[in-house]
Amino acid sequence: MLVLAGIIQLVSWTTTISASLPPVPDLQTLPVSAEVTDRDGLLLRPFTTAGGHWRLPVTRASVDKRFIDMLIAYEDRGFADHDGIAWNSMLRAAGQFVLAGGRVVSGGSTLTMQVARLVEGQPTRNAFGKLRQMIHAQQLEDNLSKDQILDLYLTLAPYGGNIEGIRAATLAYFGKEPTRLTTAEAALLVALPQSPEARRPDRDAAAALASRNMVLDRLVSLGTIAEEEARAAKLEPVPTARKPFPMLAAHMAEQAVKAQPTARTVELTLDKRLQDALERLAAARARLIDPRVSVAILAADIESGEILASVGSAGLLATESAGFVDMTKAVRSPGSTLKPLIYGLAFELGLAHPQSLIEDRPTAFGGYVPVNFDGFNRGTVTIHDALTESLNIPAVVVLDAVGPARLVSRLKRAHANPLLPVDTAPSLAVGLGGVGITLRDLVSVYAALGHGGKPVSLYDGLGERPVPQVSAAVLDPVSAWYVADILADVPPPLNGSPGRVAYKTGTSYGYRDAWAIGFDGKTVVGVWVGRPDGAPVPGLSGITGAAPILFEAFDRLGSRKAALPKAPAGVLFASNTELPTPLRRFRHPDEDLVARVSAPEIAFPGDGVDVDLGLRSGSQSPLVVKVRNGVPPFTFFANGAPFGRSQFARQDSWTPDGPGYVTLSVVDAEGRGDTVTVFLD
Repeated sequence: MLVLAGIIQLVSWTTTISASLPPVPDLQTLPVSAEVTDRDGLLLRPFTTAGGHWRLPVTRASVDKRFIDMLIAYEDRGFADHDGIAWNSMLRAAGQFVLAGGRVVSGGSTLTMQVARLVEGQPTRNAFGKLRQMIHAQQLEDNLSKDQILDLYLTLAPYGGNIEGIRAATLAYFGKEPTRLTTAEAALLVALPQSPEARRPDRDAAAALASRNMVLDRLVSLGTIAEEEARAAKLEPVPTARKPFPMLAAHMAEQAVKAQPTARTVELTLDKRLQDALERLAAARARLIDPRVSVAILAADIESGEILASVGSAGLLATESAGFVDMTKAVRSPGSTLKPLIYGLAFELGLAHPQSLIEDRPTAFGGYVPVNFDGFNRGTVTIHDALTESLNIPAVVVLDAVGPARLVSRLKRAHANPLLPVDTAPSLAVGLGGVGITLRDLVSVYAALGHGGKPVSLYDGLGERPVPQVSAAVLDPVSAWYVADILADVPPPLNGSPGRVAYKTGTSYGYRDAWAIGFDGKTVVGVWVGRPDGAPVPGLSGITGAAPILFEAFDRLGSRKAALPKAPAGVLFASNTELPTPLRRFRHPDEDLVARVSAPEIAFPGDGVDVDLGLRSGSQSPLVVKVRNGVPPFTFFANGAPFGRSQFARQDSWTPDGPGYVTLSVVDAEGRGDTVTVFLD
């Protein structure tokens, strides 16, 4: 009767358990960590599950076969043949349980039964729990293949703390994917799930070591590995701390999971090797400059527009430099970085050639008075030299000729989004940084310059890939090549080689932003350096702060390095004297009108200033007087007495007798004049 009652109870339990089992898990819908990968599927950054666990998607095919063999040999040698329950092992475990007075000596669980326990997340240290596990294991065997069951184990097995699954474990303890494991590493990973908290190597390295060596000894006795292999494996230390999970392209990865919250894997266009190299570069350079300074770098393929690396800051966790701010998308002042496009428009409109001469002299445009970065004027220079030396005045003169609105329009053709003050039209200040723009915008503009003037749509893998379409060019091919050829002659920083990269630097007003953007035959790279809060960084400039980073970034391109493109048909190779007469000297289309309506102004010295010429110490230093606007020739006066007359030049010098006040005047060819009073010391 007792036997019958036991059978009836067993049947009742079985019926109840079968009805309450959870659905058969599907690996495609099993909750796992979202992962962001690069263009080749390499992990950039994983995220924890909603429950805070690291559980990365994994399959048997992506795990070292040696580990699989060791796991099955140690845990379940009959895995390939049983239907979820190894009855011999169960009977052995039951006998040991009885002889030990109700104490569990061995579990007798198959890998399938362990998967059943992991799926339910419930302990099985009693008879009812073990029965439920056995029934659940049979259900799994009836509905899943052996490979699928093994994949579930590899995904769910506990490895201590919030680490679940073989892939999360190898990343946490060894800092690598599970595709290649040493014998010692594989043995430790076999041992940990049996008692993950007690054997955690980051909590108890001695316990981890002992359990690993126990597995090695057992595998030797089973003939799975040779004794010599086990002996060598025992010499390998166990890890004593967890390694950080990868966090490459942190800003873009976070944007990716927000854009696709249900996706298990989001693939970006980035190149993991390059991304890692440029992140290290940005962090190292920022430390050398100032702890409050951040660095952003963006690299893209010129032909496809695919973004290869996106470094948003000098470090996501860098608190002093606001590392959480993605500076590739921050709107900043571009400084002088738009000058190449200004000159490109002049080439396209037939107003200039790289060897055309242009005046670098004090010039005013109404109330706007541009000055060169160093405060000096070079006189007559070529367009080529005006751009390579980044002179401000010639650039504004040319911009006034081509029109600020045309410049802004071409920026938009390049898929940039220049931001102007509300309800204002583009002005000449745009050419020297008076507009808001992002690093991503500038990279898009320079990609077009390197692509023969054709616009390039940047793409990072998020959203729909832009559909190629015929659109208006940013510049014609000849003008774009002229610009690239000039930029290739810009003197490189100390760590760069001349002629390999066509690039331009820029420094915004008040030393707030330092830029360097450049390209070779395949890749465009942009660098921004500054403080995310917009505070000035005294002494920071594009050539000293950003350009060295740009050239180091190109050094890290590896096989992507390529020579600059050759000249297209239509390029005119000529010296200034060989140019057609209209191109020998740049002339503003309204230059005569500008000269006639603008009275001369003394640009230096300013009215009411003190000028230290060292006169009290007996020096006889001359005073240089500079004039802007007006029609030459100019006559210069000091206290009413003429001291110079220049046919073309817009400056002259006068040597005073001693210190004191002096009245300086200038009169142009049309009799208009200007007067200032200064004190000489």
